[in-house]
This record gives sequence, C-alpha cells and structure tokens, in this order.
Amino acid sequence: MPFDPSRVDCWIFDLDNTLYPPSTRLFDQIDQRMGEYIQNLLGCDPVEARRVQKLYFHDHGTTLSGLMHYHAIDPYEFLGFVHDIDMAPLGAAPRLAGRLAALPGRKLVFTNGDDAYAARVLGALGLADSFDGMWDIHAMNYRPKPEISAYSSMIEALAITPETAVFVEDMAQNLAPAKALGMQTIWLDLATDWGDRAKDDAAIDLVAGDFVQWLDYTLASLADQGTLG
Repeated sequence: MPFDPSRVDCWIFDLDNTLYPPSTRLFDQIDQRMGEYIQNLLGCDPVEARRVQKLYFHDHGTTLSGLMHYHAIDPYEFLGFVHDIDMAPLGAAPRLAGRLAALPGRKLVFTNGDDAYAARVLGALGLADSFDGMWDIHAMNYRPKPEISAYSSMIEALAITPETAVFVEDMAQNLAPAKALGMQTIWLDLATDWGDRAKDDAAIDLVAGDFVQWLDYTLASLADQGTLG
C-alpha cells in the first residue's frame, strides 16, 4: 500500500542522519569516541577496538548493548562519554521547524541515543519545541531498535495507535518492526554505509532521498486532500 499521509495523526522520527543530514558527519565524532571508550575499557589498540565496536553494533543493535551484555558497563557513563562531541556542524533549521509544525498531529523522536544527547541535537537545530515527546535508549530499557520491545513499549507508554502512525528512519532494518505492528514506514535512502543493511522492501511504504523534500511532498499531498489545517 502506498504511503497515505491523510491517515497519520502521529509522526515518529529517528534522530541521527534523519533530522539532520549525514553530511554533517556528526556520527563520525561519536564513532571515534566509541573507539576511544573501548580502547580504555579493554586496553586494546584502535584496530581491535573498531572490530569490537562494529561486532557489538551488528549483533546487538547498538555498541552500548553489546558492551552492557559482555562487560556490564554503566550506560550513563558510556553515553556521556561518546556524546561529548562538538555540535558546531549543526545549524538552526527554521524552515524545517516550520514544516514540522505544519504537520497535523503529534510529532515524536524515536532514537537509540539518549534524551540528553537528543536534546542537544534538537537545540542546535532549533527544533527544541518541535516535538511532543521522545522515546530513547533508557526508555527502551537498553533494548534498541530493531528490537520489537522498543516499539511496543513506546506504543503503550505514549498511547500510539500504530494504524495512524508513520515512522521515518534512515536505517532500513529498523522499519520492519514498525511495519509489523501496523505503522506506515518511510525509508530515507541517504546512501550511507549501513542504511540498506537487512532492507526488507515489503516493510517500506515509501523511499525518500531527502527529508525536507519528503516533508514538502507530504504537506502538498495533505493540502491537495484538504486535510491540512
């Protein structure tokens, strides 16, 4: 079924490389900090730290989950360390804020990061007041997307009706659980290294190559259907 924005009353957005473009290379800074954390934790060299980091990411959904599983680390300490980065690559996006404000219904952030980091990102983008709620890694009880519990717990806690929700995400593998639970799904195909990993075409209602252009398309469709206030 093609994407139908008129059915949506809850807009759920991933954070990293979704609300801002990969060209900011913000995650490169986080990636480097993760490597430094693992080197310090295990006393290993950068090559081994990189291997461990990516192994845990692929096997557990996030590097954090793997580290908690094998090394019982403190998630708050880890997240504070790896998210201690420079937000200067991000700039205020008033036009994006305007588009988000024009969407009818609730707007939520659904991120494998933590709320403190997400708040810094949204603040740097000028989007601090653009969302009605957030579901982060702490709320997920450290079982990240694409773990089905991350989605089902959010649906229950935030009183979301999946059939009238849409999830927008740059990591294709994170869309399948949302689709299975009844949401519409949008994949932002941004040609990143891991964006198409474990992609399931049947779990994707629409592929978009640019977030702002997709918002423009969506708002125009709602206007044409007479459902935009």
